[in-house]
Amino acid sequence: MGGGNDEREQTLNQLLVEMDGFEGGEGVIVIAATNRPDVLDPALLRPGRFDRQVHVPLPDIRGREQILLVHMRKVPISKDVDASVIGRGTPGFSGADLANLVNEAALFAARGGKKLVEMEDFELAKDKVLMGAERRSVVMPEEERLNTAYHESGHTVVARVLEHTDPVHKVTIIPRGRALGVTMQLPVEDRYSHNREYLLARIAVLMGGRIAEEVFMNQMTTGASNDFEQATNMARNMVVRWGMSDTLGPRVYGQDDGEVFLGRDMTSNKNISDSMAEKVDEEINRIIDEEYKRAEKVIKKNKEKIEVMAKYLMDWETLNALQIEDIMNGGNPRPPEDSDSKSSKPKKTRKKKIKPQVDKPAGDPA
Repeated sequence: MGGGNDEREQTLNQLLVEMDGFEGGEGVIVIAATNRPDVLDPALLRPGRFDRQVHVPLPDIRGREQILLVHMRKVPISKDVDASVIGRGTPGFSGADLANLVNEAALFAARGGKKLVEMEDFELAKDKVLMGAERRSVVMPEEERLNTAYHESGHTVVARVLEHTDPVHKVTIIPRGRALGVTMQLPVEDRYSHNREYLLARIAVLMGGRIAEEVFMNQMTTGASNDFEQATNMARNMVVRWGMSDTLGPRVYGQDDGEVFLGRDMTSNKNISDSMAEKVDEEINRIIDEEYKRAEKVIKKNKEKIEVMAKYLMDWETLNALQIEDIMNGGNPRPPEDSDSKSSKPKKTRKKKIKPQVDKPAGDPA
């Protein structure tokens, strides 16, 4: 629990010693930054040392737009690029994330042999940053691709049918990062807190993938492990931290186990009895079971739409928000823009101009 190379406490103590060496009239101002304020020594934060604390949150939609404009100065940008649109579609991004987004977009444009970075390149870069890099080299068996298509279709349909969910931006069965498929939802606006209805709907959406596997493939796979982990953590926080349980009421049960650092106890005292812990587990199970049944009803009621969505995912591998909207309205999705442009636009052929021959009078030079 902290080896010989753990220098955090020594560094803090040395910093305290150095700060004590400053005289009041020297005019020295010490500025420090950290993304782990929870592990700071309380002695650092007392008045006379770091007595001014400035919280720097993630940028809002206006801040993201301005940060993008700063980083876009370094690359040649096409006229169709709108920083405000990109800022709306990147909630939760930090300044470093936005810098990386511009850099990735420039790389996509360079690979495409373009002289300017277009909006399409920013969309590809956003997908890579949010969902991970595509792994097209992965060769998946056809049955596993079909299972992934049903899994992601289950997430998508539940997210579209239920209220209080974020809109589905894109769904794909192309392996990205560690996932075999991704259903990406983007909020309409920046969120600073979540209500109970949103969290319950989110748990139902997470359950949709496994339910679709059971209903359409009659099997269970390991692909839902991360969904269950997120749903369980969310339900537990609703009960023990956020007071969103009707049965247990608005209370906090238990304490967070902090890092073993700066003299903290290795075992934190739990302010919860064994009998109450059982009630907490029962309430967590009840929340997950109820949302599982709610998602199951949605999927069984929309079987045909999931079948259509899975079919087109197998054909096109990716569906955007407009194509998903077409399927949910009971029709067939519009074809992808790439295939549209390739099939509808005729190939340009160079026509050879034939010059008319004129009989020249004898004696004239040829």
